[in-house]
Amino acid sequence: MQPTGRDSRPRVGVATIIVDGERVLLGLRTAGHGAGTWQFPGGHLEYGETIEECARREAREETGLELGALRLGPYTNDIFADERRHYITLFVIAAYAGGTPKVREPDKCARWEWFRWDVLPHPLFLPIKNLLRQEDAKALLVSVQRSP
Repeated sequence: MQPTGRDSRPRVGVATIIVDGERVLLGLRTAGHGAGTWQFPGGHLEYGETIEECARREAREETGLELGALRLGPYTNDIFADERRHYITLFVIAAYAGGTPKVREPDKCARWEWFRWDVLPHPLFLPIKNLLRQEDAKALLVSVQRSP
Protein backbone atom coordinates (compact mmCIF):
# COMPACT_ATOMS: atom_id res chain seq x y z
CA MET A 1 0.00 0.00 0.00
CA GLN A 2 1.25 3.46 -0.93
CA PRO A 3 1.45 6.18 1.75
CA THR A 4 -1.24 8.84 1.39
CA GLY A 5 -1.63 12.50 2.26
CA ARG A 6 1.29 14.22 3.97
CA ASP A 7 3.20 10.93 4.30
CA SER A 8 3.24 10.50 0.52
CA ARG A 9 5.65 13.40 -0.01
CA PRO A 10 9.39 12.96 0.35
CA ARG A 11 11.03 14.70 3.29
CA VAL A 12 14.36 16.51 3.16
CA GLY A 13 17.14 15.20 5.38
CA VAL A 14 20.56 16.76 5.85
CA ALA A 15 23.52 14.52 6.67
CA THR A 16 26.77 16.08 7.83
CA ILE A 17 30.03 14.35 6.90
CA ILE A 18 32.37 15.67 9.60
CA VAL A 19 35.91 15.14 8.33
CA ASP A 20 39.07 14.87 10.41
CA GLY A 21 41.85 13.96 7.98
CA GLU A 22 41.02 10.46 6.72
CA ARG A 23 38.34 9.92 9.37
CA VAL A 24 34.61 10.64 9.46
CA LEU A 25 32.25 10.69 12.41
CA LEU A 26 29.42 8.15 12.58
CA GLY A 27 26.79 7.42 15.22
CA LEU A 28 24.92 4.20 15.94
CA ARG A 29 21.16 4.82 15.56
CA THR A 30 18.97 3.44 18.33
CA ALA A 31 15.49 4.55 17.25
CA GLY A 32 13.33 5.33 14.25
CA HIS A 33 13.88 4.12 10.73
CA GLY A 34 17.34 2.68 10.36
CA ALA A 35 17.71 1.71 14.04
CA GLY A 36 20.86 -0.37 14.49
CA THR A 37 22.70 1.28 11.59
CA TRP A 38 25.58 3.77 11.50
CA GLN A 39 24.80 7.30 10.36
CA PHE A 40 26.32 10.74 9.94
CA PRO A 41 24.96 13.46 12.24
CA GLY A 42 21.88 14.95 10.65
CA GLY A 43 18.16 15.42 10.60
CA HIS A 44 15.27 17.21 8.96
CA LEU A 45 15.62 20.52 7.20
CA GLU A 46 13.33 22.98 8.98
CA TYR A 47 11.19 25.66 7.38
CA GLY A 48 13.24 28.74 6.42
CA GLU A 49 16.56 27.10 7.34
CA THR A 50 19.49 26.91 4.95
CA ILE A 51 21.11 23.54 4.36
CA GLU A 52 24.30 24.78 6.04
CA GLU A 53 22.36 26.07 9.07
CA CYS A 54 20.67 22.68 9.39
CA ALA A 55 24.03 20.87 9.25
CA ARG A 56 25.48 23.07 12.00
CA ARG A 57 22.35 22.82 14.17
CA GLU A 58 22.04 19.05 13.89
CA ALA A 59 25.74 18.47 14.57
CA ARG A 60 25.57 20.69 17.65
CA GLU A 61 22.32 19.10 18.92
CA GLU A 62 23.49 15.53 18.39
CA THR A 63 27.22 15.67 19.16
CA GLY A 64 27.92 19.01 20.86
CA LEU A 65 30.49 19.79 18.14
CA GLU A 66 30.82 23.11 16.37
CA LEU A 67 31.83 22.80 12.73
CA GLY A 68 34.53 24.48 10.68
CA ALA A 69 34.20 25.26 6.98
CA LEU A 70 31.27 23.69 5.13
CA ARG A 71 30.61 22.80 1.53
CA LEU A 72 27.60 21.27 -0.10
CA GLY A 73 28.01 17.69 -1.22
CA PRO A 74 25.93 15.24 -3.25
CA TYR A 75 22.42 14.04 -2.53
CA THR A 76 20.65 10.68 -2.47
CA ASN A 77 17.08 9.53 -3.11
CA ASP A 78 16.27 7.19 -0.21
CA ILE A 79 13.18 5.00 -0.02
CA PHE A 80 12.73 3.12 3.25
CA ALA A 81 10.19 0.62 1.89
CA ASP A 82 9.46 -1.20 5.15
CA GLU A 83 8.77 2.05 6.98
CA ARG A 84 7.03 3.62 3.97
CA ARG A 85 9.25 6.70 4.18
CA HIS A 86 10.90 8.59 1.35
CA TYR A 87 13.74 11.06 1.87
CA ILE A 88 15.94 13.21 -0.27
CA THR A 89 19.19 13.38 1.71
CA LEU A 90 21.46 16.37 1.15
CA PHE A 91 25.05 15.80 2.25
CA VAL A 92 27.19 18.58 3.69
CA ILE A 93 30.94 18.13 4.09
CA ALA A 94 32.23 19.79 7.24
CA ALA A 95 35.70 20.38 8.62
CA TYR A 96 36.21 19.06 12.14
CA ALA A 97 36.95 22.04 14.38
CA GLY A 98 37.95 20.11 17.51
CA GLY A 99 36.31 18.79 20.63
CA THR A 100 35.01 15.41 21.68
CA PRO A 101 31.68 14.22 20.28
CA LYS A 102 29.16 13.46 22.99
CA VAL A 103 25.88 11.56 22.83
CA ARG A 104 23.42 14.40 23.42
CA GLU A 105 20.33 12.51 22.27
CA PRO A 106 20.66 9.04 23.86
CA ASP A 107 17.13 8.14 22.78
CA LYS A 108 18.33 8.40 19.16
CA CYS A 109 22.04 7.50 19.20
CA ALA A 110 24.04 5.02 21.30
CA ARG A 111 27.53 6.37 20.57
CA TRP A 112 29.72 8.41 18.21
CA GLU A 113 32.94 7.02 16.74
CA TRP A 114 35.54 8.07 14.19
CA PHE A 115 36.11 5.73 11.23
CA ARG A 116 38.41 5.73 8.23
CA TRP A 117 36.62 5.85 4.88
CA ASP A 118 38.19 2.52 3.93
CA VAL A 119 37.05 0.82 7.18
CA LEU A 120 33.45 1.91 7.68
CA PRO A 121 31.29 -0.06 10.13
CA HIS A 122 28.27 -2.13 9.16
CA PRO A 123 25.40 -1.95 8.79
CA LEU A 124 25.29 1.55 7.31
CA PHE A 125 22.21 3.81 7.22
CA LEU A 126 20.46 3.65 3.81
CA PRO A 127 21.49 7.18 2.66
CA ILE A 128 25.17 6.30 3.22
CA LYS A 129 24.78 3.02 1.34
CA ASN A 130 23.13 4.90 -1.52
CA LEU A 131 25.87 7.54 -1.45
CA LEU A 132 28.57 4.89 -1.73
CA ARG A 133 26.79 3.34 -4.75
CA GLN A 134 27.08 6.55 -6.76
CA GLU A 135 29.66 6.50 -9.54
CA ASP A 136 31.38 9.61 -8.26
CA ALA A 137 31.52 8.36 -4.65
CA LYS A 138 35.22 7.49 -4.93
CA ALA A 139 36.04 11.00 -6.09
CA LEU A 140 33.98 12.34 -3.19
CA LEU A 141 35.82 10.16 -0.71
CA VAL A 142 39.17 11.37 -2.00
CA SER A 143 38.05 15.02 -1.94
CA VAL A 144 36.62 14.70 1.57
CA GLN A 145 40.07 13.80 2.87
CA ARG A 146 41.19 17.27 1.84
CA SER A 147 39.94 20.41 3.51
CA PRO A 148 36.31 21.25 2.62
